[in-house]
Amino acid sequence: MRAFAHPDQSRHAPQFFLQRGQVRPHFEVPARAEALLGALHAMRLAVETPATVAPEALHAVHDADYVRFLSEAAAEWAKLPEKGPEVVANMHPSPEMLAQGATLPAAMVGRTGWYTADTACPIGPGSWESILGAASCALAAADAAAAGGAAYALSRPPGHHAYAARAGGHCYVNNSALAVERLRQKGAARVAVIDIDAHHGNGTQGIFWERGDVLTISVHGDPAGYYPWYVGYAGETGAGAGAGCNVNLPLPLGSTDAAWLEAVAQAAARARDFGAEALVVPLGFDASEQEPLSFLKITEDGFARAAGHLSGLGLPTVIVQEGGYNTQVIGTLLRRFLEAWGR
Repeated sequence: MRAFAHPDQSRHAPQFFLQRGQVRPHFEVPARAEALLGALHAMRLAVETPATVAPEALHAVHDADYVRFLSEAAAEWAKLPEKGPEVVANMHPSPEMLAQGATLPAAMVGRTGWYTADTACPIGPGSWESILGAASCALAAADAAAAGGAAYALSRPPGHHAYAARAGGHCYVNNSALAVERLRQKGAARVAVIDIDAHHGNGTQGIFWERGDVLTISVHGDPAGYYPWYVGYAGETGAGAGAGCNVNLPLPLGSTDAAWLEAVAQAAARARDFGAEALVVPLGFDASEQEPLSFLKITEDGFARAAGHLSGLGLPTVIVQEGGYNTQVIGTLLRRFLEAWGR
């Protein structure tokens, strides 16, 4: 299996994180990439550094003005008086505002609220370089998978919560969606996404909501009690040409290997029935029983068995790193998953 990582991914070091009314240290830290990279080296995989893509490559799934905002945000924020060290919004447009024709303001604080869904996506001086490096890994892995086999993208920051023009949940650019579009460009008529991060892949769902050529499936903790709260329910099945092409498989708090693996197997069967010619797996380890914000209780063996279900589809596959925040265990989980994939 080919694997891709980019040195610029260590430049994003967010500090601000608001949880239940308290400001706490951010979980999405550079040490995550270091732990995962260490696992790849321990497996003796030749980790490749992709060429950094031009910002325009992100336009395949993202609004051009949004990409420009991400690239300029840190520098523009630095010009503000009495600013904090990172770009964080203190207001977001409400549904009522949007329904009444809300306008994107020129002011930096207003733009930040417009382009972010929550406060979990602070932007600092090195964030843009890391965002671009993560996307570069996903696109390089898609190119490798399109040539046959599977490829892994160590994409940090993660991406599956990012919409076409909105960051959220530690995610800025949707790396998995970029991989889907690249596989389509390389000739796959139908692509399946099977997201096994503990959180619903709401950004990916949103990007492909009306697409009939992309099947989006997410296995995740029940959003009635877990981020992203408002979407990720079983009744969300797509619209227009995409009607029936979105599948959500939410699981109750504390679900263990048996229920989770049953959902993963169901997802694989749906992808087979869809006639997918290529697969993207947004891989999060935050479903682990050892996660700091644990909702599900998945073991090492569970992740290895999930790899068996998904690799059994026999499709060209891009595995894109998403969540997983216990830096003491995510390297082991990655090794178990990739080793099981290769068997």
